Amino acid sequence: MICKIAFGGGCHWCTEAVFQSLIGVENVAQGWIQSTEENDTFSEAVIVQFDATLIPLKVLIEIHLRTHKSTVQHSMRTKYRSAIYYFDSIQKETIEEILTNLQKSFTKKIITQVLPFNGFKPSREAITNYYYSNPSKPFCEQFINPKLKLLLTKFSQFTVKEKLDHLDF
Repeated sequence: MICKIAFGGGCHWCTEAVFQSLIGVENVAQGWIQSTEENDTFSEAVIVQFDATLIPLKVLIEIHLRTHKSTVQHSMRTKYRSAIYYFDSIQKETIEEILTNLQKSFTKKIITQVLPFNGFKPSREAITNYYYSNPSKPFCEQFINPKLKLLLTKFSQFTVKEKLDHLDF
């Protein structure tokens, strides 16, 4: 069963690479997402299409929370909104329940917002698939590799091993 969810947190290059490295993820669209009301400005994010029979939504949400600063407010939260964007009311309820349960495993309060999806602007093609086109760039080595190593350490059963073979521990 193919489902869709959207995530915002840090740089969309980082977020894109994390979700591209997981089994069951069919597509990751990188760009800017807009919600509603006070969150109607576009913020860096990705839309993830995934097979829920291969990777549960709960796992995707936990990976998202653990691969960006989901418990920290900072001055760049307009550009890097910590959010999970839902596409219908049932999905919203499911996300809220998952977050409530995951909060127990965090020492600090999760600040990630649950927001309605309202709009999407895709990134320029030149910067999509950024990590897998440029894995040896300094940005990738400094910021993305640690997130991918975390996947291998804590979520290895959900990773596409061939994509992550190049990482050294």
